Amino acid sequence: MFKRSILILAASCMMYSCATQTESNPFLTEFQTPNGVPPFDKIKLEHYEPAFLKGIEEQNTNIQAIIDNAEVPNFENVIVALDNSSHILNRVSAIFFNMTDAETSDALNELSIKLAPVLSEHGDNISLNQELFNKVKAVYQKKDSLGLTTEQQRLLDKTYKGFVRSGANLSAEKQARLRKVNKLLSTLGITFSNNILNENNEFMLFVDKQEDLAGLPEWFCQSAAEEAKAAGQEGKWLFTLHNVSRSCNIPLTARYVRRYIKLTSTEAIITTRTTIKKSLPTSSACVWKKPVC
Repeated sequence: MFKRSILILAASCMMYSCATQTESNPFLTEFQTPNGVPPFDKIKLEHYEPAFLKGIEEQNTNIQAIIDNAEVPNFENVIVALDNSSHILNRVSAIFFNMTDAETSDALNELSIKLAPVLSEHGDNISLNQELFNKVKAVYQKKDSLGLTTEQQRLLDKTYKGFVRSGANLSAEKQARLRKVNKLLSTLGITFSNNILNENNEFMLFVDKQEDLAGLPEWFCQSAAEEAKAAGQEGKWLFTLHNVSRSCNIPLTARYVRRYIKLTSTEAIITTRTTIKKSLPTSSACVWKKPVC
């Protein structure tokens, strides 16, 4: 009797924990907001990773159901089912990657590097799943007789070619190499982007002669002067890659172009070379010996 009570209590705790997690993590259910707008006021950093992992679990379950379906493969039970297999992943991915692009932070960068190989492996597990690909291929091979709409044809074509271009037709040996390359690229891409962002944020060009500003609008010069003052260089003008990119349509005089663009281009080349060097791993030679196919 005592043992049974303990089991019931444990089960109740597990059910409560799952319910609490679902209620507290906004990614695990449809957004209950007007027009499905993301509830940013409820989204916290700690919600992302559990949502990604739950989304992977959900999609794996849905894909296995597609594979186990004994019916003849058709557009609905394969292509549509696959397209609708990742509701949670779609929700969390859309917000997470937009946040890392538009309003990133050290914590988001750290999390993106942590999740990158996990998501890369998940993607490969789908695109290199031979049983799933066989079903997709079976539907694709009879596409002309299915009476599909233009939109359905597009989805079928995109799905099939997505598998092929992701390595579904490669040999097992080449698929294994492709997995290694994809896993490496998943973190290299993020590291490279972060290095570019950091270098752009750090770049500063101080101009100390007003005649070198000839041709620039007064408001732009004023903004540059205020930025220089904030950087402890009052009396000068500070140009960063941020204020220049926001004002790329300003007509510059030939003199200013020669001085500013020449300096900026030289710095940019050095920055790019440094960034590439920083981003490259030191132990990946074995992966990059030759093309995959």
